[in-house]
Amino acid sequence: MKPIHSIILAFATFFLTACATSGFTYKDFKVSKGNAEAGTGKTVVFGSSHLQLEGTPIKMGDTLRDAKLTTMPPGFKLVSLTDGKGKVRIVSIVPSLDTKVCEQQTHYLSEKNRGLDRDVQLITVSVDTPFAQKRFAEESNIRNVTFLSDYRGGDFGRAHGLLVPDLHLLARSVMVVDKDNVVRYLQVVPELASMPDMERAFEEARKVAGLPQPASAMSSSSGSMGWSY
Repeated sequence: MKPIHSIILAFATFFLTACATSGFTYKDFKVSKGNAEAGTGKTVVFGSSHLQLEGTPIKMGDTLRDAKLTTMPPGFKLVSLTDGKGKVRIVSIVPSLDTKVCEQQTHYLSEKNRGLDRDVQLITVSVDTPFAQKRFAEESNIRNVTFLSDYRGGDFGRAHGLLVPDLHLLARSVMVVDKDNVVRYLQVVPELASMPDMERAFEEARKVAGLPQPASAMSSSSGSMGWSY
């Protein structure tokens, strides 16, 4: 395993190569079909390094935990995902919006859900500050996604076993939550630099919400997300 300062340097380099643009161009990033486990003692991979996770593990069938997140300014309200009871939600969890993969994951959630946002709430959670989230949303012209920040202490990450404590980041994940706050689908991406299978998450959200699958839906067996519709 690399020394932690080498990992931090690698992440810093990764961040500096990112840019948020209003006219987003999708890249041919690898899409992970695998699933890591959440919780203390489990790991995710970045490069050749295995990064430890921390917190109480979440899995499909579990109920969301009550952990406080912060809304964007000017509100700065403390909220919990459990407050959304009564709505089906897709929760997209990213390490930092200032990376290319996280940027694409968030644009994908916003732009490629084929009208799912009319019936399902779209949420992005990261450890970026609320100010950084607001900047990203405005520069990216994303208005159909709720941004929530876990910057205060990683409470959400620890409550769901998704915190990477050495770097104070969240493990890349996507979950579908039903109207009773039960996690009906969960993918914890094994490699931080890979995209989650967003098409699979959309498919599962439609099932949970009782919505028909779009006739033009492309199979989630595709190996990359560099294409667009």
